Amino acid sequence: MNELLQKKIDLKTKPPGSLGKLETLALQIGGIQNTLEPELRDPTIVIFAADHGIASDGEVNPYPQEVTWQMVCNFLAGGAAINVFARQHGMAVKVVDAGVKHEFEAHPDLIDAKIDQGTKSYLHEPAMSEAQCLEAIERGGEVIRNLHAGGCNVVGFGEMGIGNTSSASLIMCAVMNLPIEDCVGSGTGLDSAGVQKKAEVLGRVIKKHQLTSDDPMKVLQTYGGFEIAMIYGALIQAADLKMLILNDGFIVTAALLVAAATNPKVLDYCVFSHASNEQGHQKMLSYLKADPLLNLGLRLGEGTGAAMAYPIVEGAVNFLNQMTSFEDAGVSQ
Repeated sequence: MNELLQKKIDLKTKPPGSLGKLETLALQIGGIQNTLEPELRDPTIVIFAADHGIASDGEVNPYPQEVTWQMVCNFLAGGAAINVFARQHGMAVKVVDAGVKHEFEAHPDLIDAKIDQGTKSYLHEPAMSEAQCLEAIERGGEVIRNLHAGGCNVVGFGEMGIGNTSSASLIMCAVMNLPIEDCVGSGTGLDSAGVQKKAEVLGRVIKKHQLTSDDPMKVLQTYGGFEIAMIYGALIQAADLKMLILNDGFIVTAALLVAAATNPKVLDYCVFSHASNEQGHQKMLSYLKADPLLNLGLRLGEGTGAAMAYPIVEGAVNFLNQMTSFEDAGVSQ
């Protein structure tokens, strides 16, 4: 199929390779769907939200834990950045309560998959029990199975959870075998002194648990949030269903690091939407040999980078399906 796709791309009315990354995307998407005429159906951003025990210790983040549930309400009201960008590009937004320390009223765009009222603090113990981690993975997969059954074949993942950049930094540190200082960034707005303190606190966590890249699932259980574990499960399931995955920023890519360590084929289904302004994310992308579509200095999360990149993905599919060939246009090659 790839050979046929490449031939179709090359015979469009343009010099070979002149559409750059759009040609690479068209080849990837056609290959995923095993067709010369790929479709993007019901594009959806799924935001997984959860609270983190480390946030209640107050040592690594400037915002109170309550911001997590308040932002979930903002997503559901349609007032957050991701809502704005998703509306602009015709994408649906679904919010998953993976483990927020709050009880929400029912809402048509809210999926209740709560494991617990936030994780434990990994300063003292693993964030999740093994059973909780496996349950979170399963529920993440279930969210994707339901979306796919409804017709969706392209999905972007976002996240919300005060303290989750700390979890992502720890996962990155263990999976990529890097010093924690190379993995920590400003998160929700720390100054240089705050970043230094954050690295010191997370250094104590690393010393306590002594984890390595040899056991990525233990890393996920010990350092992850419920939302990160659910994103892991969602990534694995989306790849299994041959869906196109719009990879977002630092937190989502931390889940992808674990997914790629356990099933490298997941990467074949990923489009890397952007390079985050978090220093760790750029190192993650390099590690995964990823070529992001955008570099806008984003570090918000929520799936905003995935939403901003979607029109580029759409353009790749549209040129493949709608642009005439030399033969059809009567143009000399």
